[in-house]
Amino acid sequence: MTLVSGWLLYGWSIAVQTKTKKTLAKPNIRNIVVVDGVRTPFLLSGTSYKDLMPHDVARAALTGLLHRTSVPKEVVDYIIFGTVIQEVKTSNVAREAALGAGFSDKTPAHTVTMACISANQAMTTGVGLIASGQCDVVVAGGVELMSDIPIRHSRKMRKLMLDLNKAKSVGQRLSVISKFRLNFLAPELPAVAEFSTSETMGHSADRLAAAFAVSRLEQDEYALRSHSLAKKAQDEGLLSDVVPFKVPGKDTVTKDNGIRPSSLEQMAKLKPAFIRPYGTVTAANSSFLTDGASAMLIMAEEKALAMGYKPKAYLRDFMYVSQDPKDQLLLGPTYATPKVLEKAGLTMNDIDAFEFHEAFSGQILANFKAMDSDWFAQNYMGRKTKIGLPPLEKFNNWGGSLSLGHPFGATGCRLVMAAANRLRKEGGQYGLVAACAAGGQGHAMIVEAYPK
Repeated sequence: MTLVSGWLLYGWSIAVQTKTKKTLAKPNIRNIVVVDGVRTPFLLSGTSYKDLMPHDVARAALTGLLHRTSVPKEVVDYIIFGTVIQEVKTSNVAREAALGAGFSDKTPAHTVTMACISANQAMTTGVGLIASGQCDVVVAGGVELMSDIPIRHSRKMRKLMLDLNKAKSVGQRLSVISKFRLNFLAPELPAVAEFSTSETMGHSADRLAAAFAVSRLEQDEYALRSHSLAKKAQDEGLLSDVVPFKVPGKDTVTKDNGIRPSSLEQMAKLKPAFIRPYGTVTAANSSFLTDGASAMLIMAEEKALAMGYKPKAYLRDFMYVSQDPKDQLLLGPTYATPKVLEKAGLTMNDIDAFEFHEAFSGQILANFKAMDSDWFAQNYMGRKTKIGLPPLEKFNNWGGSLSLGHPFGATGCRLVMAAANRLRKEGGQYGLVAACAAGGQGHAMIVEAYPK
């Protein structure tokens, strides 16, 4: 039997124990809560959002949050958004989206970038602002629009255009133009690749899967599980964080459009996407390029209660980690999970809902094998023993980035809201969110259900 047993493909899960464990409140530190969070439907790039700009999609998430929570705009002290591939016209996309959504021009907003954990960074920056007493109410979110990424002229062409702009006389202009060569017109295309190693993330994922002996079948089975669980969650109305978005000039979009349960036979027909002909990472077991945005209302607990809100969850301990971007690019969850559990005084057994970012099936399964290896713990992590496997019956039960989609800058908020909503639905107390990111970085956070 492979790592993902057949019965798990259909998401049969065991009941979560509802006994209340200790709370993670800390003396002299404000309790910080998520009142609610929303996201636009996550769409395959090149579909309904393709004619928009990133701030349009971010504005839709903010408008959806205002509608969902009815929070007065003037109460919001600060707005933070994550994004990865910036639209040059709106480099501070948080500010442009906030103004577009009708927030006061007196409300400051800034944009952060940390690859696939950019929304995580937006959230934890908000947590810091509230914990330190600078703010009471923060909106955090993220956005990515892969349908329209900036494509630059070559460096030589850019230099020539700048020199031409500075030239004063006709003679100077002709002198600059005479330096032009046809190869200057070759564009610079952005790539999902490491600057430090020049390796694409998919290539790295394929090497990681090989290093941990994760087979093609295991990866396809895991991807099928993700899509099957996402379809089930979508059909049962569990993805309650999704808000409809009336796309200007088009229909209203109401649900994610990348969920596509297939069959192992169909998936097996696909050729390797990165390392040919022997690679195991394919289009079917990788996350797809996605457009979408997310937003969350984060408050100091006393402020939320004073305003009459019933929060969904507490945001508790979090941890950022960094590793070697060449050979451990995607192992962030393995490194961050034991650290955040120790910080919170919890064990794997205390966690009722795991929500890990799925960049690739191979990445998830390689992290599983690393987390379940004493040898890896001792030789790479400086730990005496392994942290152990997250039980699959508690893991990404409503699908993940492989199926729901992964707008780079927005996924972090989706993970936290999935954990919070699952805890409410399933009666659990603690959720653990974790993600890897380009640069060999990673993040993990404990989410605690708000008592009913």
